[in-house]
Amino acid sequence: MTGIREALLVLDDGTCFEGEAIGATPANGIATGEVVFNTVLHGYQEVISDPSYAGQIITFTYPHIGNYGVTPADDEYRRPFCRGVVVREPARRRSNWRATEDLDAWLVRHGLAGIGGIDTRRLTRHIRDTGAVPGAFGALGDAPNGSTVDEAVLRAAAVAEPGTDGVDLVAQVTTDRPYVVGERDQFRIVAYDFGIKTTILRHLAGYGTVQVVPAATSADDVLAYEPDGVFLSNGPGDPATVPYAVEAVEGLLGQVPVFGICLGHQLLAAALGAEITKLPFGHHGGNHPVRRLRDGAVEITSQNHNFAVAEGSLGRAEVTHVNLNDGVIEGIRSSDVPAFSVQHHPEAGPGPHDAAYLFAEFAGLMIHVRTGQEVVGVSGGPYLADERSPAGLDEHHLQRRRSTPTAGVST
Repeated sequence: MTGIREALLVLDDGTCFEGEAIGATPANGIATGEVVFNTVLHGYQEVISDPSYAGQIITFTYPHIGNYGVTPADDEYRRPFCRGVVVREPARRRSNWRATEDLDAWLVRHGLAGIGGIDTRRLTRHIRDTGAVPGAFGALGDAPNGSTVDEAVLRAAAVAEPGTDGVDLVAQVTTDRPYVVGERDQFRIVAYDFGIKTTILRHLAGYGTVQVVPAATSADDVLAYEPDGVFLSNGPGDPATVPYAVEAVEGLLGQVPVFGICLGHQLLAAALGAEITKLPFGHHGGNHPVRRLRDGAVEITSQNHNFAVAEGSLGRAEVTHVNLNDGVIEGIRSSDVPAFSVQHHPEAGPGPHDAAYLFAEFAGLMIHVRTGQEVVGVSGGPYLADERSPAGLDEHHLQRRRSTPTAGVST
C-alpha cells in the first residue's frame, strides 16, 4: 500500500464510518452491497473468494486481516464475487512462507474494493441490531471516471442498493458449461454448481469422479449421467429466486441419493415442502455450535447463509441438527427417500472439521442404495490444498493451469 486515501462507509440509514481505502478503486469510486459480518479468526482469503457472498460487502470482526498474505492454494472460486471488504486493521506486509502475494495486491488484481481502519465492533453491533443493511463505501474526492465521491453521494448509492432479496445471484456465479473433476472410480457424482467451493470439490473428488453441472440443469439431464449420487452445492442469495433448481431437485428425489449443503440444504427442504425464511443478519463465521440430535454431540461448524428452513414447516423430513445459538434448523433427512442436507459447511474452507464425516455418510448412502447394505466407514477423503489438485479442478473450476504440489499445510 502507498499513501492513505481517506474513505467513508455509509449505510442506507445514514450511519457513517470513517476509514481508508484499500484494494481496487471502482471506476465511479463507489462499492455497494448488502453489508454482513463474518467472525472467522483466519481464512479471510477463502471467505472473500467464496461465491456465496455475491452481492454482499464482508465485514471481518477479527481486527488483523491480511497478516499472512494469500496463496493460490486457498482460492475457493475462480474470482471473488463479493462487492467489497471491510476490516479494522489491514496488514501492511505479509508474514507467511506459503504466501505468494499481499492481500491488498490480490484485491487490486481481482478488481475488488476494500476499506480499512473501520470501527468494526461498532459496525457489527449496528448490524446485529438492525439486520444486514445496504451500504456503500469509497475514497473521498475524485473518482477515476471524473465524478466526485462524498458523504451525500455514498448515502444515495447505499439507498439505491437493492440488496440480495429477489435477485437470482446463482445465475451470476454458476458455471456456463459442464466439466469433470477427479478421476477416482468408486462413485460417479453429479454436483450442481450453485456457487460450489474448491474445498467441497476436493472432498467429493476424494470419493469418486465429480460431474459438475450448471445451476439450471434439469433432473432428466442429470439422470442421463447415471450418477450414484447428486450433490447440491452452496451458493448465494434467496432460494426463492431459483425455482428451476427446486423443480430439478423434486425430479431427482427418489431416483438417486441426494446430499445438500448451505443453499443446497434450503433447496432440498423446499423440494420437500418446507418454508424458507430470511434471518436478520445471517450466520457467517467459523465457530457456530451445532447439536447432532441422534446422539447429542456438539459440532463446531463453519457457516455462511442469510436464509434458513422455517421451524415447523417440514413435512416429509426430520430435523437432524440444530444451531445452539438461536435454534435454527441445521440439518434434515428425508423420511421417505434417500436425501439429507446440512445448513453449515462440513468441508470447512475455512473452519473446523467436526462435520467432515458427512461426506463419508453421503458415500455410505450411495453404497446402501446401490447394494442394500449398511456401511460404516467408507474409504476416501479430501485432496488437501497443498497437494496436487484433482484432475479438472484448476483447469475448469478455477480456470487456471493445473497446480503442482507445494510443501506445508493449508491455513
